[in-house]
Amino acid sequence: MKINNILKLTGTPIILLSLSLVSCHKSQDTDTAALNIPKGTATVDANTVQQTVQGFGGASIPIWIGDLTSDQRTKAFSASSGIGMSILRVMVPTSSSQFAAEKPTIDAAKGLGARVIATAWNAPASMMDGLKLKTSSYAAYAAHLSSYASAVGGVYAISPWNEPNYSASGWMGATASEVADFVAAQGNNCGAPIMAPEPLNMGQSYINTYLSNATAKANTAFVAGHIYGATPYNLGNIGKSVWMTEHYTNSSISGNDWGNAMTAAKEIHDCMAAGWAAYVWWYIRRSYGPIDENSNITKLGYVMAHWARYVRPGYTKISCTANPTSGVYTTAYKSGSRIVIVIINQNSATTYQSFTLSGTSLTGFNRYVTTSSSNLVASTVAVSVGSFGINLSPSSVTTLVSQ
Repeated sequence: MKINNILKLTGTPIILLSLSLVSCHKSQDTDTAALNIPKGTATVDANTVQQTVQGFGGASIPIWIGDLTSDQRTKAFSASSGIGMSILRVMVPTSSSQFAAEKPTIDAAKGLGARVIATAWNAPASMMDGLKLKTSSYAAYAAHLSSYASAVGGVYAISPWNEPNYSASGWMGATASEVADFVAAQGNNCGAPIMAPEPLNMGQSYINTYLSNATAKANTAFVAGHIYGATPYNLGNIGKSVWMTEHYTNSSISGNDWGNAMTAAKEIHDCMAAGWAAYVWWYIRRSYGPIDENSNITKLGYVMAHWARYVRPGYTKISCTANPTSGVYTTAYKSGSRIVIVIINQNSATTYQSFTLSGTSLTGFNRYVTTSSSNLVASTVAVSVGSFGINLSPSSVTTLVSQ
């Protein structure tokens, strides 16, 4: 929640237990003996394509908490040895003298295949009247954003406002119509495609009002927003991809708290089930984040890796029974002939889950499992004539990647 901005911006460190990746082992596991009788079969239909996934990531704000180290960048963005984040969110500083501080992490993230999105919390003070952007400064503000994009070597998208509907924030605010007016007038002059309006609560009425400005909508690459205080939901046919560009679950709980990591897992599932294209955590390195202050990947980070490593930008979500069994949640994705299924088991007992597959011909999956005591442990699962079943470890996240 956003009640305490000090916690959000500073994030009091918590002493964490360092984790290391459990050594992977390979074994053939067909799970033929069901430990629990399934309440339902999860049906995966590769022919029913839903949204295109744009990625999973987090934020780095060097002028607030210091930059990521080289090791932390690799752990965040490497899809082979790290979490595999494919989105880096950064801040557009108000002073051009601070632009260069963003570049090392931006360059590293790009080098590891990530897309960079940039958000401005405030315009330079000379362009603002209190916490409002002056209409007379529209062109100057667009030039400021463009200058930033050029200075850091380009960004995938840029947001002119961060949570403009959050009046208690202390940063630049605006109505949906005001954001739309700026984007309509200057959206093509900001040095990168526009993501907007990035409201708190992913507010439907705020987004709809913004998109009702036809010129602003035409100048908008995709809709962005945050889910503080809101449950992910389908925004309907708005004609734009939807990215969730900031959230954290609890800044007072360690990233190694397994219950909190499972809460985040369900949240990612819900965002994907709602038809959204991206999920971006708040700070990448924080005691409550995916990487802790000692540069260790946390349990939260390993949970995020179940999507980030294996569901890469450009994959499409495909039809999959979202909640086939009590306490079990599934989503599925494809890229070409590759199928990826991510499964959450919230139950405290081992739970058997059956699957049927259509629109694809597979013989097996590589399986990766994270629990409270293990990280991305590998094995294999066989598929027989378009169906299979697996035993899900208690309180776990499992990713299946077709062979």
